[in-house]
Amino acid sequence: MNFSALAGLFGGEGGAGQIIMTIVMVVGVGVFFYFFMIRPQKKQEKEINEMRNSLSVGDEITTIGGIIGKVISIRDETVLIETSHDRTKIRLLKSAISKVDVKAEDAQK
Repeated sequence: MNFSALAGLFGGEGGAGQIIMTIVMVVGVGVFFYFFMIRPQKKQEKEINEMRNSLSVGDEITTIGGIIGKVISIRDETVLIETSHDRTKIRLLKSAISKVDVKAEDAQK
């Protein structure tokens, strides 16, 4: 079905039919963007925030910069990690944590 056939359904070749078709197309594009771009991104952000808020002492993490370490202290917005056998400590923001590699309770098993 082409646009002229759809326009015929909405009142002829011009005027109100074209306005209605334009509105339908704009709404359709908006719905497409919401379900295929905005909604999945918000879901992913929510999952990342839950992961960062559920950190516990003893978790092994990887930062967005590729640093791997073990959480030894957690404060409001910062985390203190230990990165090597020499006990090198680095304080970083929770937002810099990319993923939790091993949870503390899994490491004890």
